[in-house]
Amino acid sequence: MNIVLGVTGSISAYKAADITSKLAKEGHDVHVVLTDGGSQFITPLTLQTLSKNKVYMEFFEEGNPKEVKHIDLAQNADVLVIAPASANIIGKIASGIADDLLSATIMAAANITPIYIAPAMNTNMYENPIVQVNIEKLKNYGYRVIEPKESLLACGVFGKGALADVDDIVEAIEGSRE
Repeated sequence: MNIVLGVTGSISAYKAADITSKLAKEGHDVHVVLTDGGSQFITPLTLQTLSKNKVYMEFFEEGNPKEVKHIDLAQNADVLVIAPASANIIGKIASGIADDLLSATIMAAANITPIYIAPAMNTNMYENPIVQVNIEKLKNYGYRVIEPKESLLACGVFGKGALADVDDIVEAIEGSRE
């Protein structure tokens, strides 16, 4: 299966390495799109080494003049997953904003492939009514949400907002074509 994995700015971004590794070991072709925020938490080299594919970050860096990267990624994806999905990317998607490579890829993929969103953020951010409205809006549009779990968060608060377990994310991805 051809999987596009979006990694956004969250302390949970380090778990994208485990997601990438597990999917690659299962024989999936994983293409990572890393946002600027995500790159503050995990390096492109780590994800490239685990996926055996180039990690995409730049919206306007086009390698092949015969393709437009965000369109190509979207059209070739069997499934697209954003893990972790920050409040920022959730808000962008819900508002139709496509101002970076990941958000543009999501907009291009919305009608052609399943899209999973695995939120990860501070409890107060996750429970913010605006974020909750955005998540419900995405669910109504057919996006699939992998719910965060309750845990002691990096900020020291216990509550809902921790990235779902890696195995649960991988299971959801692998079950997307059943």
